[in-house]
Amino acid sequence: MKTALFSLLLLALGSCAGSSAPVKAYTSKDCIVTDNELGSMGEVITKVYGDQEVKFCCKPCIKKFEKDPEKYLQRMNEKAQ
Repeated sequence: MKTALFSLLLLALGSCAGSSAPVKAYTSKDCIVTDNELGSMGEVITKVYGDQEVKFCCKPCIKKFEKDPEKYLQRMNEKAQ
């Protein structure tokens, strides 16, 4: 079991290493979904969607985001302007 997990991890790292597109940093201090201050609900969760880093205040926000990522990414871009 540990060997299989280790193999999957190596595969994932290998596929990321081949990517040449730089990841855009998430610069807001607030959760992309709730606008809560990052860290206010515990440890900040960071994920990458396409070429964009995204940060969440809690696990439930990830599920909400994944139901309609374009909605939240668009809102994030509008705030940045």
